[in-house]
Amino acid sequence: MSKSSQQQIVASAFAAVLALGLAGTASAADQPKEKCYGIAKAGQNDCANLSGSHSCAGQAKMDMAADDWKYVEKGTCKSAGGMSAAEAKAKAKK
Repeated sequence: MSKSSQQQIVASAFAAVLALGLAGTASAADQPKEKCYGIAKAGQNDCANLSGSHSCAGQAKMDMAADDWKYVEKGTCKSAGGMSAAEAKAKAKK
């Protein structure tokens, strides 16, 4: 086998491995997500909070604030210790 043929085989194998890795990443990103309140650490929220004290991602001032949220895989919020939007609003009224 010539050196050129070996290089083509190695390049093809490498491309196949990369393609499989990217396909796995894409399917994980396609999972349905939901907002989960009360689990975001300071500076790690995904967007505006319920109280309106900030309007952008990364602006949470404290860990686990009930009105700040992060996206999580659908169905995993409760197990992460989080709340739905309705639960977070009810907690804020207390």
